[in-house]
Amino acid sequence: MAESKIKFSGLVRVFVYGTLKPGEANYKRYCAGKVIDAKPAMLLGKLFALPMGYPAMTLGDSQVHGYLLSFPNPGILKELDVLENYQPARQMSQNLYNRQIMEAYEPKGVSLGYAWVYLMSPERVYQFGGVPQPDGWWGNSSFTAN
Repeated sequence: MAESKIKFSGLVRVFVYGTLKPGEANYKRYCAGKVIDAKPAMLLGKLFALPMGYPAMTLGDSQVHGYLLSFPNPGILKELDVLENYQPARQMSQNLYNRQIMEAYEPKGVSLGYAWVYLMSPERVYQFGGVPQPDGWWGNSSFTAN
């Protein structure tokens, strides 16, 4: 899919479901003052809480809830790549998360177009002991050990 599909009026759009959501730990450092639009959104996938205190999303067919953030500066992707331990030149298995384009939806199911999202491999989620979040929401108190 062409990168141009995720630009809307020159904006870079990123779906966030964890610490980059408004009000969460990394929003202020990475997003505050840089986001020109933030709207509730969802993607299809599977959400897990990790014991390290942040979530992971994998491919799947459940609803994962978060926010669609719009940034005017494409340089934001480099900053977020560092946070998510993603390097495009590395093999996917060497990255903590991999950045991919997916279709985002309004909570009622209407398409919002395409956005970047950071996904973790199911194998890595399993290695970390990820706990499924069947309601598709993550917050700081989402992790519950078995």
